[in-house]
Amino acid sequence: MALFTVQLVFTLIFLSVLNRLSVHYSIGRWLLSKGLIRYLPPTDDQLRQLLGLSKSSVKTKNRKDNKEQQKSNTFTVPRDISLELVSKPVDLLDVIQLPYYAEVQWLFDFSAYAVVVYILTEFYYFLVPNSNEYNLSLIWCSFVVAFSLKVLLSITGLYFRGGDEAIGERSVTIVSASLFFLSAMIVLIADENFLEFGLVPAYKSFNESAFKLLETHNISDSTGSGGGAGPTSFLIIKFCLAIWCAFVGAFFTFPGFRLARMHFDAIKYAQNDHFSLLLLNVSFISPLFIILLWIKPIARDYLTIRSWSRGTIMSADSFETTRILIIVVVIALRLCLIKRYLQSYLNIAPQKLTIMKKERGRITNVDLQRMIARVFHYLCVVTLQYISPLFICLFMVLMMKTLGNYSWSSYLLPIIQMDEIPVNLDETTGPQLTLALLRNVFNPIVLRGLMGFMVWWLCSVWFVTSSIGLLYHSYFL
Repeated sequence: MALFTVQLVFTLIFLSVLNRLSVHYSIGRWLLSKGLIRYLPPTDDQLRQLLGLSKSSVKTKNRKDNKEQQKSNTFTVPRDISLELVSKPVDLLDVIQLPYYAEVQWLFDFSAYAVVVYILTEFYYFLVPNSNEYNLSLIWCSFVVAFSLKVLLSITGLYFRGGDEAIGERSVTIVSASLFFLSAMIVLIADENFLEFGLVPAYKSFNESAFKLLETHNISDSTGSGGGAGPTSFLIIKFCLAIWCAFVGAFFTFPGFRLARMHFDAIKYAQNDHFSLLLLNVSFISPLFIILLWIKPIARDYLTIRSWSRGTIMSADSFETTRILIIVVVIALRLCLIKRYLQSYLNIAPQKLTIMKKERGRITNVDLQRMIARVFHYLCVVTLQYISPLFICLFMVLMMKTLGNYSWSSYLLPIIQMDEIPVNLDETTGPQLTLALLRNVFNPIVLRGLMGFMVWWLCSVWFVTSSIGLLYHSYFL
């Protein structure tokens, strides 16, 4: 059996290209260093000039420590100072020193190459449909998903290492995880005739295949249930999925809130551009349509079951492909709007200055400069919060397409059903037993149910958190 041939060539070529070209050409570097405008914090000389005072006559914060404050160049200015921030195009030297810049560059570049490898692999399988090779593009997709989750875990971990200053973020994260855990349990007990994840047929197929495998190799059933029962109960599987859902909810909470803030600001700046306004609103609301595609009475019944004047609108296979394509299109739209969202984030700096001018009192030059500078300082963190959920959803749906044995050509040709690939379970060697486990137990029916639920949950949490954030910014700020 051929394990790796053409796909291995694809992988080696693109690994070499990624290693050589990433130094000179980088999508992540181009994204952050081209087309964005940042706002510079005011210098001490600018603030003194606005006050009309010389360095020696500036009013210090504490007169008792006048000499020490002069050495540290700390002085106070009125909050309503007539200050205008200087704008400057972002260049490479500005972003290369920001926290998480390496993660942004690597994630963008590796994801781009992973998409190319996936497309070439799909084209290869279209030309050679009966190939027995392992699909190496799944490894690329898995790496992108794992690295994106690792990045979100690292950013979320900052809230738990931030001391008393981050107690609010920690509380929100914990509460979100708890609420999403409860919501997941409610969703998982919903009737399959309403939310059609395919978990029930997936569980039945998994249990039957696993029982046959254990029985063939004379392995006792750990549950002691016997009678053809599988190795685990459906309740345990749902509980494990609910825990995974809780972690996803915790990781996606603040990225969703950040997206809502950027969308709220981007809408304000696009009031005179009706086309951009349309794209922004469609991009924000589009995950709702993805959620509705898994509600059977709304989507499948009307599109594949209900008979109209010319019959059904599409076949069941075409409906599955349509769901995948819609998710890909939604993610592509959001990626196209990334610079507009990032620019709306950078525009927070003059917004903060405007809010400060409405307040009374004085502020030190250091605090004023820090308030403006920290907006640009967290640009890469905000970028990761925007792109990580998108890449997780994108590559999860690509993996669902491949592992679930779906077809891009279902509009033209019917899908060849390969729900279970027959494997000789009498083989007892380690590699052959592993192959039997992967192909018989984790067959396309099982993977369709699991991956379908995961993709739906990712899109749902991403939409729910951003919607709550938009309501907060619209009515409470």
